[in-house]
Amino acid sequence: MANVVVVGAQWGDEGKGKIVDWLSVSADVVARYQGGHNAGHTLVIDGVTYKLSLLPSGIVRPGKLSVIGNGVVLDPRHLVKEIAELRAKGVTVSRDNLRIAENAPLILSIHGELDALRENSAAAGNKIGTTKRGIGPAYEDKVGRRSIRVMDLAEPSTLNAKIDRLLSHHNALRRGFGLEEFRTEAIRAELDEVAPHILPFMDRTWSLLEDLRRQGKRILFEGAQGALLDIDHGTYPFVTSSNTVASNAPTGVGLGPKAIGYVLGIAKAYTTRVGEGPFPTELHDDIGRAIGERGREFGTVTGRARRCGWFDAVLVRQTVKTSGIDGIALTKLDILDGFDTLKVCVGYRLDGETIDYLPASQAAQARVEPIYEAIDGWREPTGGARSWAQLPAQAVKYVRRIEELIQAPVALLSTSPEREDTILMHDPFQD
Repeated sequence: MANVVVVGAQWGDEGKGKIVDWLSVSADVVARYQGGHNAGHTLVIDGVTYKLSLLPSGIVRPGKLSVIGNGVVLDPRHLVKEIAELRAKGVTVSRDNLRIAENAPLILSIHGELDALRENSAAAGNKIGTTKRGIGPAYEDKVGRRSIRVMDLAEPSTLNAKIDRLLSHHNALRRGFGLEEFRTEAIRAELDEVAPHILPFMDRTWSLLEDLRRQGKRILFEGAQGALLDIDHGTYPFVTSSNTVASNAPTGVGLGPKAIGYVLGIAKAYTTRVGEGPFPTELHDDIGRAIGERGREFGTVTGRARRCGWFDAVLVRQTVKTSGIDGIALTKLDILDGFDTLKVCVGYRLDGETIDYLPASQAAQARVEPIYEAIDGWREPTGGARSWAQLPAQAVKYVRRIEELIQAPVALLSTSPEREDTILMHDPFQD
């Protein structure tokens, strides 16, 4: 029996929400280990759509414990709003099924403002594509050792001094932008307002999770963005501000590396990206637009249209290595139904040479050209297929070729947004 890490194998938006929900039936605990409310997960359960961006996907399943780990940056106002929206749909959210790490850093209003100031003032071509939700500045404060953390809300006598330390940094930045400085009283009022809603969920989650692990409970580790947005291993600087690779899962909840038993990567049968940055297989033609329309490729959080392109086996193979992926959940295969010919990127050309990796250099990433392999498409529909035998022969060939190219088996195959439309080849929890 293995604890499972779910990690996006591309640039995010791979369908992690559905896969985590599907796996959560076999899990006892679902724990978020990084990110904030800058990435959305959409779940469709019994015809009801749930859009989550901070709460773990297991929260909609009765009898599951959801944990927000120390690696997450927590916007308390957004959390209160998200909980209220779920309760309005009949979902129970209480201390019985939600715990928050006492040492999780908070995102405050100053973080969102700074994020927007930086992005809006960046010259064309230098924008990162941030959601402007304060994620980056909050992580900066964590590393700078000036964060306000969840536990600080329970110690009001020391809170003002911590706010003063935080503002000594942020007000210097605001002066540089010619803006009015923040006052301690304003931040204190913001925190006092949310404290009663957050503190009931606070816990020593590292200890709780270790106890549950020793009891043999199954833990599902859930990340936010994809591995190609990792601060170290992604397409820097067009990345998020945390480590999104699987090895950060135990660190982000306070467990040791032996807590991981199986790493499941999630990848679309094609490739998408939101925001700025390199995208070697991006399509700017009718095919790209058709994929976007069929796949409803719009960001859950931002509503921004996603850039679409052919499946990039080079990138996913690289992610398989940097995240130690044991198997892949391939999603949205049905979106490719009806195309006469599909293409898969099997390598790159860079300055006249053929390479089998994405270089770390930003300039080199912008120069790489994809080398494609053409694969015949299929006319029969794959949407709603729930067994391998229901797939067209050519669709099976496409999946098998992807397995060969990325050097990892496809453990699950998703053929629609509905959780039941999933083909299981290997159960990660039985590894």
